[in-house]
Amino acid sequence: MKRISLIAAILLTFTAFGVYAEDSTDNTNLNKDQVNGRVEEGKGKVKEVTGKVIGDKKMEVEGNVQKNVGKVQKGMGDMKQDLKEDK
Repeated sequence: MKRISLIAAILLTFTAFGVYAEDSTDNTNLNKDQVNGRVEEGKGKVKEVTGKVIGDKKMEVEGNVQKNVGKVQKGMGDMKQDLKEDK
């Protein structure tokens, strides 16, 4: 049962991440920080959900931290992009 739940959680997370990535394609010139931040955010979310499903608190916390680091990196990339566009 846990295995089916894990597979379902991973599929739902990837589906949600795909929709998020599709919605955020309005910026055609993404910089390295924006891309890497989004990737880290997605990987962290997958790890967090996997930790919840299998009951591994350590993995859940690591995923949450990785997700938030990705958000910060993405925010830095967004700020760099805004500064670059204002020139």
